[in-house]
Amino acid sequence: MAIDEVFKAMADPTRRKVLRMLSKGELTAGQMSQRFDISGPSMSHHFNVLKHADLIRGRREGQQIVYSLNTTVVQDAMALFLDVFAKDEPLESPDES
Repeated sequence: MAIDEVFKAMADPTRRKVLRMLSKGELTAGQMSQRFDISGPSMSHHFNVLKHADLIRGRREGQQIVYSLNTTVVQDAMALFLDVFAKDEPLESPDES
């Protein structure tokens, strides 16, 4: 998991909404696209960014692409995010590094 790619993917509100939708279960690209007021190519771009960050997976069923959340990567990213903001460890001053 490239954490920079995960944070980049999660920085966009459309992609965060896609992740929230997929947290409830698998959906086709078409099912998700109809819930947004943006073009098909723009939705495809968002799906590709999320796939590149390994946050979602897509599989073809006939002419449909069914997406699901890659829960392992999402959980790892959230754990890392929480670790970054952990309060139980004192921060080192630049002189101590």
